[in-house]
Amino acid sequence: MEKRFKLTIEDVLEKQFNVDFKGYASVEVDEFLDLVIADYQQYDQMIAELGERLQEYEKQVNALKAKVVELEGKQEAATSNPTPQTNNVDILKRLTRLENEVFKN
Repeated sequence: MEKRFKLTIEDVLEKQFNVDFKGYASVEVDEFLDLVIADYQQYDQMIAELGERLQEYEKQVNALKAKVVELEGKQEAATSNPTPQTNNVDILKRLTRLENEVFKN
């Protein structure tokens, strides 16, 4: 993942401002706070984008879960209620195997 933020936690914690005769140099403090603000704005935007993606993925997951349930229902219905044609084909296959075994000997 690319580094989007200009500041790390250590940068904020270890930041030392030069003391002016009236206190801290206001220009230096303002510049630092501008960086903090820019990072937080980018952070908020990234959180919003990730939230939107998460919602999209949750919708996809729910749709796929519904599809799985639907397909499992169809599969259960097909195995519990075989069609007469399928039964006849199975019977013919079994009969053919049995005849082959009997008439080989």
